[in-house]
Amino acid sequence: MPVAEEKPARTRLIGGPGMLLVWLYGVMVVGAVSRSVVQIATEFDKAPLAYSLSAVAGLVYGFITYSLVRGGETARKAALVCCAAELVGVLTVGTWTLVDPSAFPDATVWSDYGMGYLFIPVLLPVTAMFWLRKARTEVPAGEQG
Repeated sequence: MPVAEEKPARTRLIGGPGMLLVWLYGVMVVGAVSRSVVQIATEFDKAPLAYSLSAVAGLVYGFITYSLVRGGETARKAALVCCAAELVGVLTVGTWTLVDPSAFPDATVWSDYGMGYLFIPVLLPVTAMFWLRKARTEVPAGEQG
């Protein structure tokens, strides 16, 4: 009888500082999604770009949270890419809101680099990227493909 190959254990991403990241991203999911849902439902015509960007931020936060909880090398890589995209979004929207405030009649989660959220939106992806790089699994040289 053939012996079934054992799957390698999934790398935990929520140990130590990873648990704090999951908690912070979870808070940001609730904040961004709830805010955008209310704003889109009640006053979308006032600032459609701002409210849509807040909804996108909430979805990005949700995916990163899921990836961190799921664990494993694929989830780690996906979370790393999303954190980089999140950082680009925060820096782009943050700069845009300072350069052309008229484009945003109401704030987004990422306005002014996340000032309304204590700058957590700009600090969180940087912190998460450092943690995710540290959490990279070491693959033995003979198993690299």
